[in-house]
Amino acid sequence: MGKRKTHKFARPQFSPLGPANNTPEGDEETEDGAGDIFSPAGDLLENLQSASSDVREFACASISKLVQQKKVIPSFLQKDAIRCLGPMLLDPSVAVRETAAGALRNLSACGGYDVCDEMVKQDVLTPLAALLRECCTGLDSTAVSPRKKQVSDKNYLEGVSNEAIHLLWNLCESSSRAVCVFNKEGLLDICILCLRRFMDNIELAISAAYCLQTVAEDNAELLAAFTPQVLQVLEVVLLSSGDTPDHLLLRTLVAGTVWNVKSVVPCSSQAETINAVIRILAETLDRNASQTIVTLSQTARTALETEAGSEMEEEMIDTRQNGTPNPEDDALGISPQSKAGDGTSEDISDFLPVRSEELRLATALLAAQQTALEIIVNMCCSEEPSDDEWEEILSSDDSDEGVTEGPGSLLSPLCLSAEVLSALVNNLIPKKVLEKTVFAASATVDACTESPPWRPLLAKMTRVQCRALTCLNNLLSTLDVERLGGPAALHTLSQHLTNLVFSQSEIPQDSEFLEAVTGAQRSLMQIMSSNNIPQQGLSAEQLMRLCEAGAQCENACARVNVVAMVGISGHVLAKEENTGATLKVMGDFLLQVMAKDSSLVVVGEALDALIDIFADGLEADRAARQMKLLHALKSFQPVFKSRIQKEGKGNLTIDQRLVLDNVKTNLRRFIAYREGLTRK
Repeated sequence: MGKRKTHKFARPQFSPLGPANNTPEGDEETEDGAGDIFSPAGDLLENLQSASSDVREFACASISKLVQQKKVIPSFLQKDAIRCLGPMLLDPSVAVRETAAGALRNLSACGGYDVCDEMVKQDVLTPLAALLRECCTGLDSTAVSPRKKQVSDKNYLEGVSNEAIHLLWNLCESSSRAVCVFNKEGLLDICILCLRRFMDNIELAISAAYCLQTVAEDNAELLAAFTPQVLQVLEVVLLSSGDTPDHLLLRTLVAGTVWNVKSVVPCSSQAETINAVIRILAETLDRNASQTIVTLSQTARTALETEAGSEMEEEMIDTRQNGTPNPEDDALGISPQSKAGDGTSEDISDFLPVRSEELRLATALLAAQQTALEIIVNMCCSEEPSDDEWEEILSSDDSDEGVTEGPGSLLSPLCLSAEVLSALVNNLIPKKVLEKTVFAASATVDACTESPPWRPLLAKMTRVQCRALTCLNNLLSTLDVERLGGPAALHTLSQHLTNLVFSQSEIPQDSEFLEAVTGAQRSLMQIMSSNNIPQQGLSAEQLMRLCEAGAQCENACARVNVVAMVGISGHVLAKEENTGATLKVMGDFLLQVMAKDSSLVVVGEALDALIDIFADGLEADRAARQMKLLHALKSFQPVFKSRIQKEGKGNLTIDQRLVLDNVKTNLRRFIAYREGLTRK
C-alpha cells in the first residue's frame, strides 16, 4: 500500500554451514509411522547409561546422525531424548561430551524453533553453561602453559567448545528464552574467549562470532556487558589481516556484532567505527565467489585424483603382501566400503563429515557474502516503533484526518545518518550489491553440478543472489536518485532486473527469488514514479506476465509486491493517453486478486492499487466504467470489513492492521467519490 516499509532481515535459524551431515530427503521414511519402526531411539537412549564410555560415545554419535532425518526426531522426543542427552554434556569422558554436544546441536538445527524452545524449557542450557565454563578454564590453562601433554587436551577442549558454542548459537537463534539465559548467565565472556583464539583455531572463533552476532541483535540488556575490554577484542579481529575465506567470514561476523552494539561505542569513535564496519563488508563483497569456486573445485578434483591413484597403489601392494585390503582404508574416510568381514565394528567415522578443505573454504566465502548482505539490509532499516507507539497511532486513526491517498504516502522513506550514507557510497556498496544480483557464471554452475558434494553450493549461490536483491531493495528505499547514479543508472537497473526475470523461456518459480526480485523492482518503480522518471525496461505485457506468475506464488510477500507494481504502473499510465485497454487489464487482475487471495494483506494491497489507478484521469474513468468497478467495490466492502474484524487481531502485526485500517477508510472515500462521478 504505497511504499512498503522495509523490515529488518530475519536470518534463517540454521547454520549457513549446515549441520555436520545432511541426509537427503530420499533417505527419510515415507510411510506413516515409519519413524517409530526404524528409529532405534529407545535402545540408543538406554545405551547412554552404559558404564562403558565407548558405548556412550557411539550412542551419542548414532543419535547425532539419526536426528538429521526430521521424521525420526519425534520418536526421540517422545522418549525424552533431551533430558537424556543433557547430562552427557558433563560426562567424565571428553569424547562423550563432544559427541553429545554434536547430537544436541544437530537436534536443534534440524528440529526447528519448537524443538529449540523445548530444549531451553528442559534446561539444556544449565549443563551447557557449566560445560562452557569448564572449557573456558581449560582453554585458559593450556594457553598459559602449552606443554606437550596438554596439546591433545587443548584439541579435545577446542573440539568440545566448538560443538557447545554451535549448540548455544542455534538455541539463541531460535529461542528468546535462550537469549535471556545467555544474558543472565554471563556467557558473553566465554564467547569472547573463544573469539580471542582466532589465530590458533579459526573454526572455534567463527562459531563464537556467529553466536555473538545473534545475541547482540536488539538485546539492550546485553549492551552493558560490552565493556571497553570486550570492544578491544572485537577491534583486534576487525583489524586482522588474514585473507582466506575463513578470515573474511570471521571479520564480517564481527563487523555485524559491532554494528549491533554501535550505541556503546564512544561518540568520538562512532564515525571511524562505521567506516571500518562498512569497509569490511565491501572487502567481503569484492571477492569473486564464482571464480574462487571454480579454482577451489579444480584443486579439489586434482587432489582427489592424486589421492585415489596413491590409494590404488597401496592397495595393490597390500594385496600382494597379505592377500587382504589395507584395514586402515576406512579410517581414512575415503573408501565408501566398510572394512571387509567386520560387521560389528563400532567405528564412528561414518557419522562424521567428510572433510574437504576446498569445499569448506568455498562454503565459508558464500556464507561471508550472505552475511555481509544481510548486515547491509539491516543497516538500511528504520527503527521499528514500539508496540505502545503503534497502539497510540492506531487509537488516533479512528477519524478521517491524516489519511492520505496516492502511492508511497502511507509510510515514510527510510532514513540513515550522514555518516552511514557517506560510508555506503564511498565504499561503492550499491555497485558491489548490484554485482551480486547476477547468478554465477555457467563455468561455476558446471563445476558444482559435476561433483555431488559441491551441488549444495548452487542453492547457497542462489541465496546470495536473493540476499543481494533484498539489499538492493533497501538501498533503493534509502538513497536518493543522485546517489543512485541518476535517471540513466535507474533505467539501466530496470533493464537489468527485467533480464533477471525474463532471460529464460519461463519465469523462475522459486518463491524466495520471486519475492526478492519483485521487491527490488517494486522499489525501483516507486522511486522512478516519485521523481517523474519515465518507466523503462519492463513493458506492460512483461509486467502482467510477471504479475500472473507472482499471483500464483505461495509467498504472500511476492504477491504483495506484484500487486503493488501494478498499482504503481497503472497510476502512471492513468495520466497518459490511449491507455484505457491496458488499465482495464490491470484493473481486472486486481479485482481477481481482491476477490480470491487468501491473504488479507494482499487483498488490502490490491484495493489500494485500484484506488491509486482509478482515482483520476479520463482513461482511468473510462476503464473503470467498463469494468463496473464501483459495483465490484461496493459489493466487496462489507466482506473486507468483516475479514478485518475476524482476521485482524489474531493473524496480523500491528503495522499491518494500521495499513489495512487506512485502506478501509480510503475505500469508503473512493466509493463515495465514484458515486459522485456517476451522478454527474
